[in-house]
Formats: sequence, C-alpha cells, structure tokens
Amino acid sequence: MRSVSRITGVSINTVSKLLVDAGNACAEYHDKTVRGVKAERVQCDEIWSFVAAKAKNVKDMKAPVDGAGDAWTWTAIDADSKLIVSYLVGGRGADYASEFMADVASRLASRVQLTTDGHKAYLEAVEGAFGADVDYAMLVKMYGNPVGDNVTVRYSSGECIGIKKTAIEGEPDEKHVSTSYVERMNLNISMGNRRFTRLTNAFSKKVENHLHMLSLYFVHYNFCRMHKSLRMSPAMAAGVSDTLRDMDWVVSLIDARAPKPGPRGPYKKASA
Repeated sequence: MRSVSRITGVSINTVSKLLVDAGNACAEYHDKTVRGVKAERVQCDEIWSFVAAKAKNVKDMKAPVDGAGDAWTWTAIDADSKLIVSYLVGGRGADYASEFMADVASRLASRVQLTTDGHKAYLEAVEGAFGADVDYAMLVKMYGNPVGDNVTVRYSSGECIGIKKTAIEGEPDEKHVSTSYVERMNLNISMGNRRFTRLTNAFSKKVENHLHMLSLYFVHYNFCRMHKSLRMSPAMAAGVSDTLRDMDWVVSLIDARAPKPGPRGPYKKASA
C-alpha cells in the first residue's frame, strides 16, 4: 500500500479508503450474485494468516487492536467451475464453521457432494447446514515426520504417507472425495497475496482490512480472471456471469456504491 502511495503520489489514507470502498463493493456484489450455484462437487478448507501479530505475541502488543492474532480464511470451491462459492474470515472454532457452512448451503441450487479435511468442527456444522440433504465425506491426510535441518523441520508438515476417506452423510462417490482443488486454491491465495506469506512484514494491521483485501481478490478471481483450462472465468463456467469482467468493471462497482454528491453550501435563489 505504501508503494502504491509513492507511485501514484497520493496519501496513504487515500489508498486505505480505496481498499475499504473496493472491499465493501466486492463483498456486496459477491453476496448478491453468487446465488443458486448449480454445483455437483464442493470442496472446503481453511488457510491461516494473522492480523497485527501472531497469536503468541498478542499479549505483548504495545497497542492492542481488536481481532489481533490468527485469522483463518474458510473457502468453498466448486470442483468443476473452480468458482469460489463462499469465504469467511475469523477463528477456526465451531461457531465459525457453522456460520461458514450455513452460507455455503444458502448459495447452492441442489444437493452436492461435499468434501472437507478432518477438522472436527465441520461435523456439526455440515449437519446443521445441510441435514441429510448432502453427500458428505472427510479426507484425512497422514504425514510422516519431516526430515531435514531445523529450518526445514520447523516449516514443513512432512511427507504425505497416506490418506483416509470417510463417508459421513449420504452416499458420496469415493473417486470424487478430494480436497485437491481447494488446496490448490489456497496455494493461489498465499502466492498472490503477500499478507499470507508465512514469514512476512506485510500482514494486515486490522481484521477489517484483511477481509476487504480478500473480498477484492475473490471477486477478481471469480469474475475477471481467465481460467487457463476452462478458457473463461469461473463465474462464467458456473453460470453466474455471462461475460469476462475487468478492473474497470470493479471500479464501476465502487462508483455505483458511492453516495451521490450533493450541493455545496447553503442554496440561494438567484434574484430577478
């Protein structure tokens, strides 16, 4: 953001306000537009980041802020169209899982096959959001002990030595029990957003700005970015958009949401 401020010659406060306006406009558009998605297979996962300070350092902050600490981004992707159906920023507990799954269910047009990782919070969340109207399975990956020097061991989860697929509800097709697409999407998020780099000084200072950044990212991904294998945007592939959008269109969302300017100063009727 400071680089943008220097390049454009505007105040950092102007850049911050534009991010907030863009985030609000994109979140509103996603909420209204990504509805009635005709998906068959949906995959869900979470990706970690932090706001202001890592959880272990929050207690030592000189100027604590609300929402400081771990910030988990929950994502749900349509495995066929690659559309991000829903996202949520918050903690990793049962309350957030329930809110996230309720939002996912509200955006789908029909029964789907759902796959998540082994996070226990999903069990009650999926039951509460879908009931029996879902084919749900969990996929748990098993890892061996990481091998290497201290740095490698510290930042590596080790080699995957096996997976376990467990049917939870309905009759999920075992060959489609996978989290590969959503895990790849989470890699895209971390590679495309400096704030998700594990060792970084580019973290969000406020949780609201973290959410605004993600809202802008997901709308650009869903509506403006050409998917190489699909040869269209995910939104077009999912049938929620009929054309490929661009950044001028994103700006138009911001402008459409901005309040209309009124007359300045007291109105005086011209004398005859």
